[in-house]
This record gives sequence, structure tokens and C-alpha cells, in this order.
Amino acid sequence: MPSPINDNLAVLVDADNAQASVIAELLAEVARYGTATVKRAYGDWTTPNLAGWKDVLHVHAIQPIQQFRYTTGKNATDSALIIDAMDLLHGGKVDGFCLVSSDSDFTRLATRIREAGLSVYGFGEQKTPKPFVAACDKFIYTEILRKSSPGSPVAAPVQSSLKPLLSSAISAAAQDDGWALLAIVGGLVLKSDPSFDPRNFGFKKLGELVKAQPYLEVKSTPAGEGSQNMQLFVRVKES
Repeated sequence: MPSPINDNLAVLVDADNAQASVIAELLAEVARYGTATVKRAYGDWTTPNLAGWKDVLHVHAIQPIQQFRYTTGKNATDSALIIDAMDLLHGGKVDGFCLVSSDSDFTRLATRIREAGLSVYGFGEQKTPKPFVAACDKFIYTEILRKSSPGSPVAAPVQSSLKPLLSSAISAAAQDDGWALLAIVGGLVLKSDPSFDPRNFGFKKLGELVKAQPYLEVKSTPAGEGSQNMQLFVRVKES
């Protein structure tokens, strides 16, 4: 679930395993969960493969952390990021972390941060190994940060799992009449699959996604007597 907007977040980027082309959209996404009070990108900035990052670091006030590759085949960048993350964790000045990488090496870091009671938001490509995805409170595939046509799924491989995922959450949250409050359903789905996001399927909101599913029915009711605010309920259609 998104954190309060005043949470202080540390955004730590593994520049070797992240794309500079979506950094503006990524930071806008981070703003949905809190304020990026720490922004650091780790890598060996003497290498040509990070040239794309150099053009965006200063624009977005991201601090580049130089980490030389002392030994061929060893990823010193990961170690530097993990050490800084632990220093920030014990410093007590941040409320959560945004780990930007498609590398499974950060799985244990994510679980350790969560064990300390802080939130972890992961950002990476669809190729990101499942253990790292599962270790985060929420994982955002960077492909959805790029513009796509409405209704066009971004993460097509996960579509086959959508029906059982939604149906299970609805069943768990359902009242005696079968209707479940959509907000509760969304929370249960996210706990089951941290990578779940309506944008993976081409929809901006969860309400739009469930309305498009032929096996579900949706209704809206006032949030309270005399309230102008509406809340959505969803249930699985009877066979």
C-alpha cells in the first residue's frame, strides 16, 4: 500500500542494471509514495556504458557514487549500494527505500529493510527475478512508466494469472452477499503479488481494470449516508 506522502524515501539506483531513459517518470512514480530525500546512483562512471546516465544525473539532482571495478567479474557496485543502504537504515532518517535494479542480488537487502519495519519499493524491468520482486512491498515494472496506448497490456506474460489472483482476493474480502470492497481487494492482491499494478494490463486504475473483466461485476455506492464520495464493490459473477 502507498505510504503517506510525507514519508522520506532513499532512492538508490544500480546504474549498471537500470535505464536512464525512464528516470524522470520513475522519480514521478516515487513521489506517489513519499519524498525522495536521498537520490544516489551507483556505478563505475569511468566506463562508457554509463554515458546515458551522465546526462540525467544533474538534471534530477541524483548524486553519482563512483565505484571502481577492482576485480573482473565482481560487482562492486552492488556492495557499495548495500553498505550505503544499511548506513541509511541505521541512521533512522528515512522511512523507506526505493531500490532501482533488475538484479536479484538485492533480494536479501530488501528483506532486511522490511524486517526493520521500513517499506521497500522496487523498480526494475520485467526480466527482474521473482525473488527480488517478492521481497519488496511493491514492485513497479519500469516498462509501465513509458507511454503506451490505452488498454494495451504492458506485461502480457502475467495476464494469465489475473483471474485467479482477483478471484482469490475477492473471495477473501467478500461479505455474505459476495460483494467485496474494491479497496480491500486491491490491498490483498498487492500482498499476494507485489508486482501487481493495473498499468501492467493497460489500465490506469484498479476500478477500470475490474470493470473490463467479463467474469466480474462492479457496483458503486455512497461512502456514507449523504456522502458525495462513491466506493466501488466487486464480485465474481455466478456461473
